[in-house]
Amino acid sequence: MPVQNIRNLAEILRDEMTARDKITSQLRKGPKTIPEIADALKCPTYEATLWVMAMWRYGAIAETGKADAEGYFSYALKEECV
Repeated sequence: MPVQNIRNLAEILRDEMTARDKITSQLRKGPKTIPEIADALKCPTYEATLWVMAMWRYGAIAETGKADAEGYFSYALKEECV
């Protein structure tokens, strides 16, 4: 079984501010799900989840509509953040 290169939580959180700017840039193009954001950032979904949930918690983004068939919500920038 291949070994995956999994970063520890401290490394992921250290990159939060850089990731926030990249996520904001992606969401300016329109709402995206966490997997779509992870693909755009070329990072694992679990890392994108941590960053997106931090942005959601602090009111920078909001979910739009209902979850898709896989259970993922789309997220968009709140008006005051655009």
